[in-house]
Amino acid sequence: MIDIGVFYNGTIDLPLKEGKDGIVIPDGSLTDVHESCKRGIVAAVRQGVLADKLGFDYFWQTEHHFQIEGAEFSPNPVLSGMAIAAQTKRIRVGQATNVITMHHPVRLAEQIAMLDLVSGGRCEMGVGRGYQPREVEVLGRNFGATIQDQERNRAYFEEAYEVLIKCFTEASFQHRGENLSVPPSYTKWGHAQTMAYLEDGKAGRSLDDVLKVGRPDMYSSGNPVVATTTRMEEISVFPQALQSPHPQVWMPMTSDRTIQMGAQKGINGQFFAENNSRLKRNIEVYHAEAERCGWPDYRNRGEFKFGWDSEKRRGIAPGRWVHIEMGGLGDRKRWERGIQHGWDFYGPFGFAAVFAEAGEAPWPMSTRITPEIVQQKELGVCGPPDKVIEVLMRCKEACGYEDFNVMIDFEVGGFESQEVEDQMQAFAEEVMPTLRRECGGAPNLQDSKVEVVPQLRPQGWLDSAKAALVE
Repeated sequence: MIDIGVFYNGTIDLPLKEGKDGIVIPDGSLTDVHESCKRGIVAAVRQGVLADKLGFDYFWQTEHHFQIEGAEFSPNPVLSGMAIAAQTKRIRVGQATNVITMHHPVRLAEQIAMLDLVSGGRCEMGVGRGYQPREVEVLGRNFGATIQDQERNRAYFEEAYEVLIKCFTEASFQHRGENLSVPPSYTKWGHAQTMAYLEDGKAGRSLDDVLKVGRPDMYSSGNPVVATTTRMEEISVFPQALQSPHPQVWMPMTSDRTIQMGAQKGINGQFFAENNSRLKRNIEVYHAEAERCGWPDYRNRGEFKFGWDSEKRRGIAPGRWVHIEMGGLGDRKRWERGIQHGWDFYGPFGFAAVFAEAGEAPWPMSTRITPEIVQQKELGVCGPPDKVIEVLMRCKEACGYEDFNVMIDFEVGGFESQEVEDQMQAFAEEVMPTLRRECGGAPNLQDSKVEVVPQLRPQGWLDSAKAALVE
């Protein structure tokens, strides 16, 4: 089986140009960038709905903020995911990821549960530590989160994740940790209705579990709820998710430490910059750790297939850039400039290191990743459908996947939403059927046929492009 997702990162649709030292930047003012980001928010919803109609299995969005460079902008994947869920019936709506070091986990749990309920149980929950100080220092500061101290960042992430899972799995709970206290130990709650409910005997938690009842506070003024020494010991988070015990969790992974932690907690992995040899090696690390720990899984379903298990939706999914060239469709020069624009942003964060093959020393962080390198490493492919199929199938075979899950990134900087949508339709018509056939079909789909919607070019518009390709 093969699961195919669309990966939406929120790249800018403004024209691109070379700036200082040949670095690719948007060609426009900050006002232009703001307007482009507005269009991008609408484009995310359009493309999510379109992905459902075209037969894709997942639609993924990232979380990124404050993007004057235009490489990735998606400030609230849960909120835009809600808009997609309300207009679709089949596709799974995921976040890749929610940067939980920038969120209070209780608030985030409520939002994810709402998305899961509205979607009818189609939410996939992404979590991540973040990598951009401009984001984490601004939005995570009040939670004690930072990305400028990796150990502190990891400590907050692990604690926030623990609270997030408690919200989904426990009817009533408390948490006392280094960064979070839920509820705060000083929370007064002398409410007669709360006490009456807990004393009725049906709640499943006793009055003494939830409240530490005390006398009225002679030094306090105000209503009876706060003019008391009675304190809240536990809270209940509503709503909880439709999926039990919670949606499947996903996380971007790079280091062995993170890969093994994900395997230990039953978290699925996403890899965005690993070539086939490195990806295969990372899958082996993940699979070995999962086996060592007794196959951790959020539903306790036991052993899962190597690489990916479509039935259990467990394992590892890589991301790949795809740009189809076919007759009048596609523009290699612009696509390669868009790839350069993206990697001129990602590169300085050190992601070049993982371009090394398995067993090689990491590439220097100062290495400038070019479109040629991206294509040589088969992290991106630009060409006719046959070439796209060949590159994607080689990833599956080289890594030893039993089932396969791949996230396709159709967007790069400098392309308008309609151009991205044309790429999605071309992929669905010319690439997806072969991938489905070669990999054993589409999981959890009764009908994976392409449905053409009014926003798309009419069925058959690719005929002239295919004819030109044959010629």
